[in-house]
Amino acid sequence: MEKLIKPLSGYLALLMAIVLMLLAIVFFVQADGSPWYIFGGILFLIAALFLLKGLMIINPNHSRVLNFFGRYVGTVKENGLFFVNPLYSTLNVSLRLDNLQGQTLKVNDKMGNPIEIGAVIVWQVGDTYKSTYDVTNYTSYVNTQSEAAVRHLAGSFPYDNLEVDSNNEESITLREGGEMVNQILERELSDRLAPAGILIKEARISHLAYASEIAGAMLQRQQATAIVAARAKIVEGAVGMVEMALQKLSEKDIVVLDNEKKAAMVSNLMVVLCGEKAVSPVLNTGSLNQ
Repeated sequence: MEKLIKPLSGYLALLMAIVLMLLAIVFFVQADGSPWYIFGGILFLIAALFLLKGLMIINPNHSRVLNFFGRYVGTVKENGLFFVNPLYSTLNVSLRLDNLQGQTLKVNDKMGNPIEIGAVIVWQVGDTYKSTYDVTNYTSYVNTQSEAAVRHLAGSFPYDNLEVDSNNEESITLREGGEMVNQILERELSDRLAPAGILIKEARISHLAYASEIAGAMLQRQQATAIVAARAKIVEGAVGMVEMALQKLSEKDIVVLDNEKKAAMVSNLMVVLCGEKAVSPVLNTGSLNQ
């Protein structure tokens, strides 16, 4: 588990290292063959190098994981110049946000139709201990698990409502799911990447389409569905208009129509209202009984 520590400021250690380096130079210059001066200069030089080894600079949105002979010591997330035990081994871990533009995957949706899907994921390291010690390479882990999550999402829902059972109006589709699909993807990514200490900031579907081999057929199907829906709406309106016309004629006693004449009138009105092309009117100058 991640443990945050606050090391000593490195400015005093840097000053001491500079002083020791100067003393070492002075001793070497004034040695004049004296073993004691040479020995003292060597000691000052070793001490200065020892202090310099313990200095570390941490830039903004970076951290250092400290390890002491195989034992995790802690993580430093503060920025600046610090001094730690020179025997510590340190590993730099970035805390900056990172984008993952996943490759476009060809998978099957819930109904078995081949589709192409891709996602953009924004992530960052949240737990440096897990990202360093619980997985081999957290960047590779993010790439692999993100692809697995996108594949699982694509196989969990149909591409669009053409494939949804008409009795289940609340079914989620990839094309119309919108924010709900993105939220589901974010939750799955968070669960998959939690063992690596990765936080998911945002995940969105960036590419979604039928695979090329069925794209043409699905486009025709969508067009046919749209035409049927439009026709149904036209017929529904036409029936209402015909009903209103017959009712008004009857109420105002403009003309008396028997069932046969009503049927002929309904047929003519439906042709006029539902036809795709403009009709040519025909004027009847004779009586209605002809």
